[in-house]
Amino acid sequence: MTVRGHDHDQGSTDHDGSLLSRRLFAQGAIASAGLLVAGPALAGQERLPRLGSTAESPLGPFYPLNPLAENDADLTRLAGHADRARGEVIELTGRVLDLRGNPIAGARLELWQANAAGRYRHESDPATEPLDPDFQGFAALSTGADGAYRIVTIKPGGYDSPIGHRPPHLHFDLRGRTHRSVAQMYFPEDAEEHARDTLYRALGAEAGTSVAARDPADPSKYRWDVVLMG
Repeated sequence: MTVRGHDHDQGSTDHDGSLLSRRLFAQGAIASAGLLVAGPALAGQERLPRLGSTAESPLGPFYPLNPLAENDADLTRLAGHADRARGEVIELTGRVLDLRGNPIAGARLELWQANAAGRYRHESDPATEPLDPDFQGFAALSTGADGAYRIVTIKPGGYDSPIGHRPPHLHFDLRGRTHRSVAQMYFPEDAEEHARDTLYRALGAEAGTSVAARDPADPSKYRWDVVLMG
């Protein structure tokens, strides 16, 4: 299998500044807020539970600068194409929440991914696996009033890279009311591959926030709730 570019090459500088700086800032802000919440409550004031924010991951080298004009939430069908994208069709649903668990209405999500063969629709991807002419590869959507989203896509293939084999994953650029985060979502059935993946292991204790839940009644359906600072 063709070895492709580093998934971490652009992670610290792309998309409006340093992800590392934002992550450190976020962790500091959450820690400070946690101290306030843990302290004595003011008279008549409840201590509100806090959620941990979803782990940030590198942007990677294959963010689509020139995506297809069609970018709706069904990546498996293109207008004017008789055939559906090749691979295992999956449905992903979830909600975007703030640290208090409140839904973030109108949050913006961008999704990009490799196709079922493990190849991105990107000029810089050196893979020799075939492109799928019926696969959209990118989506841009907003959450509803309840913070919910729904995406229909193909489970991506894994691929080899200079930092080792990358398991199947989806890339997300997430924008809430006041904060932005880049994350990678993983599939629970690939746990053995996660243990060998450099980027997944780098998430440490936060790694679990990057793994979707699979519906036991319908294995084609997954759920992934995302927590942003706001």
